[in-house]
Amino acid sequence: MKRGLFVLLVLTIAMLACQVSGAAPLAQPTPALPVEATPLNLPTPADPSEMGSTLEALYQQVIPGVVAIRTENSLGSGFVFDREGHVITNNHVVEGTSQVEVSFSSGFKAYGTLIGTDVDADVAVIKVDAPEDQLHPLAIGDSSALNVGEQVVAIGNPFGLNGTMTLGIVSGLGRTQFAHVAPDGGGIFSTADIIQTDAAINPGNSGGPLFNMDGEVVGINQSIRTESFNETTGTAVNSGVGFSISINLVKRIVPYLIRDGRYEYPYLGVSSDPDLSLAEIEALGLTTYTGAYVSSVTPGGPADKAGIRGGTEATNLPTVQAGGDIITAIDGQPVNTFDDLLAYLTTNKSPGETAVLTVLRDGKSMDITVTLDKRP
Repeated sequence: MKRGLFVLLVLTIAMLACQVSGAAPLAQPTPALPVEATPLNLPTPADPSEMGSTLEALYQQVIPGVVAIRTENSLGSGFVFDREGHVITNNHVVEGTSQVEVSFSSGFKAYGTLIGTDVDADVAVIKVDAPEDQLHPLAIGDSSALNVGEQVVAIGNPFGLNGTMTLGIVSGLGRTQFAHVAPDGGGIFSTADIIQTDAAINPGNSGGPLFNMDGEVVGINQSIRTESFNETTGTAVNSGVGFSISINLVKRIVPYLIRDGRYEYPYLGVSSDPDLSLAEIEALGLTTYTGAYVSSVTPGGPADKAGIRGGTEATNLPTVQAGGDIITAIDGQPVNTFDDLLAYLTTNKSPGETAVLTVLRDGKSMDITVTLDKRP
């Protein structure tokens, strides 16, 4: 196994935040965004003592659109996406079940039909047959406008406690996690554009919305990273490191799930160590610390066909090979890390489209056009 993949696999496990009970390119769909829902546009209080009223107003505005989800095996959360009755949640909340029960804050309950899933990003769409007065679509935000330190709110169903609200900040942006499906040839795929937050996320919060202070959904709460577990139940304990799927990624995926029941990811076919040490940088002879160093390319993949180079030259470190390209931009957008590259691909590109990679090779910058494929 390549070192970069090994490093990723030995990171602390991110626990899914649902509560278990008992044990040719596709045409781009037009996102079915809820035009009826508008952001609150609440001003941030200069006086911290006024924050309570702001949070109260936000909660009252959005809670009709937040739902609790129960299956034979788990408890989770979700939110109303449109007036057609589409509800968004995590795939792991509804995976492997034939019956889904959706509970609204009003007390109304209905069975839902699973119409589309994306295992990689952990997103699912449920269709609920509910009266019009029960369907309150939430305003959808722009996760690319988030900043580290910005306040966010999570609302969901932790431990079966419906409508629970927690407050925190954006702790980090552009994180990556392992996708749930591995490529046929081995290795791993990654899901990019993940939001890190310290808003308390616990079992049962999975699939619930993460809001900005305008009451717009900016993410879907998905997992926590922890090394602590309840001694009685064995469930993961919140450690202040939670993860949410960015709403921009969700906005791209959901229209396909509604239309086709599935989503195809763009595929580049490169591997990169996400965090090179100084010793590795020196062994590779790199003159820049920014960009995505291509440690290898998949034979016959899009990058290989376009002429992108991976590392092939031995160094003084047995797990590191020099000579690979450094990707510094994609379609003119700067790439400072491999995570930046993945985030751009997953939120902006589809199979069959082209992308222009700016690479640094032998000290010279050049542009290479790659035709993306779909994940094998």
